[in-house]
Amino acid sequence: MFKVTFPLSHLQCQMFCKDLRSETLYDVLHDSDYRRKWDDNMIETFDIGKLTANADVGYYAWKCPKPLKNRDVITLRSWLPMGRDYIIMNYSVKHPNFPPKKERVRAVSIHTGYLVETNSANSCTLTYLAEVDPKGSLPKWVMTHSWHLLAPSAMKKIYKACLKYPEWKQKHNPSLKPWIHPEQSTLPTILLSDLSIQHADSLENIDESGILESKVENVDSSDEDSVN
Repeated sequence: MFKVTFPLSHLQCQMFCKDLRSETLYDVLHDSDYRRKWDDNMIETFDIGKLTANADVGYYAWKCPKPLKNRDVITLRSWLPMGRDYIIMNYSVKHPNFPPKKERVRAVSIHTGYLVETNSANSCTLTYLAEVDPKGSLPKWVMTHSWHLLAPSAMKKIYKACLKYPEWKQKHNPSLKPWIHPEQSTLPTILLSDLSIQHADSLENIDESGILESKVENVDSSDEDSVN
């Protein structure tokens, strides 16, 4: 079901999704309201603004196992439907109104994205590609643990969330899909000149290299998740 390859900060993870339409998977990857229901690793997420009909800027913060500090990121995201296949890509940017927070480490997405490929009318393949600098002087075992365990677990949660999405969406603004119908978007327009690429070397490098593995809390990697 899974194929995972990675060097230290570069991950490629692939999952075959049976009984799942590629259109549904694409919707779930976009729908931030639904993500708040199924992504229990998320602290908060919100859209900041749009650049074009298929490009926006958003904020995402996620939990890290204690005593590591939680991470956040601001990314410029773009997407492209290609027939019945879909691609979503992002990379880190700086926005003057959203500087790093003291209580979180600002990570850097060098390039991260999803490729959704249609296999049949009711099956598809999801490929996740990530090259990320989490900042902080993290021990190598933390990176290895994250890539080996958390990424496949997150893929499984996405799949389970997708199976429940059609029923959920029918009860929550079923016609609202601005990623398909850009005229529905109410986001303010951002000028490209307001943004700049977020380089890792410009951020504070918090030293977490001395953390012992025995002191780090286990992250819930259960496949079970509830969506109301």
